[in-house]
Amino acid sequence: MRRIAGIVLAVLLIGGVVAAVVLGRQGGHDGDKGTATKTVQGVIGSEKAEFFADPAVVKALAAKGFTVKTESSGSWAMENLDLKGYDFAFPSSQAPADALAEKYHARQPLPRPFYSPLVVVAHRNAADVLAANGLATLDGKSRGTLKMGAYLGAAAHDRTWQQLKGADKHTELTGTLYITSTDPESSNSGALYLADASYVAGGGKVAANTADIDRTAPLLHKLITVQGAQQSSSDGPFRDFISGAGNPLVLVYESQVATLLREQHSVDDLVVLYPDTTVNSDHTVVPLTDAGRELGDLLSTDPALRKLAVQHGFRPQGDTAEFVSATADDAAYLNQKLTGVRQAPVPTSEVLHQMARRARG
Repeated sequence: MRRIAGIVLAVLLIGGVVAAVVLGRQGGHDGDKGTATKTVQGVIGSEKAEFFADPAVVKALAAKGFTVKTESSGSWAMENLDLKGYDFAFPSSQAPADALAEKYHARQPLPRPFYSPLVVVAHRNAADVLAANGLATLDGKSRGTLKMGAYLGAAAHDRTWQQLKGADKHTELTGTLYITSTDPESSNSGALYLADASYVAGGGKVAANTADIDRTAPLLHKLITVQGAQQSSSDGPFRDFISGAGNPLVLVYESQVATLLREQHSVDDLVVLYPDTTVNSDHTVVPLTDAGRELGDLLSTDPALRKLAVQHGFRPQGDTAEFVSATADDAAYLNQKLTGVRQAPVPTSEVLHQMARRARG
């Protein structure tokens, strides 16, 4: 009997261990469910690549249950991609986002977590010459305002640097006066440049039809063709500018400048010119799945993610104070409250496409 009791006890003990292991595994699985993340896949504008790659952003998203995998594309080029299987697209402005939303029947309103105005970065010698010739005004050494009407007038008359007083003192300022931008047929910043120029040259009227496009098409064609080959992302021209190569005037997003300043605090020979009439790049999420919409809403409302967006130079929607506070050390370069800057409305996606095609010739 004692032997039988021992065997029974052993069996019970073994059964208890097995049960404990099974329960432990089940408990671990349930625990994983509590901390597991939804993996969402998206296509983004390249200017947001560093934001999503930031370990702090990855951690903040994981804390809310998300793992985000991204691929970069020109904002306008996204229309030609097959986005089946993706959870969201995240172009750099509302016009391409609206076109994608219509194509994929995404529910409105679309989340717009943050925005960034377009600015022109200039080398100091170039900025000084522009100011001396009435094309810009300077607020100190590192910040100023580009007079868009005067600049477009100079571009329309094929002005060269040599025709501007004071330029002869700087051997690097030669050839036609122009701003380097990206390819408007594939890149958001390039398309917005045309929208801005069209609005100013058209007397403050948003282009709405072919007749409106015809009125400014010759000027827009000059603005683009004088540049020669164009890149599809603003990252390339900006890096060329910082390295001292390329054109002395380059159109970029303010967020790119703010990020650079956050990393380096000051940049020799950099002047940031805010066009007196500019266009905001409204970074807009196009949800293709429910998970994509959840992510878009999270980026818009979560305090930690909004703070991180500011650290990457973006302006969160609805609260200027967040950006002003975060960029206080860089106020010499940044027009924090966009004082004296007018916002130009943006044409529809269809009109912008026509405008870009005409400008490219």
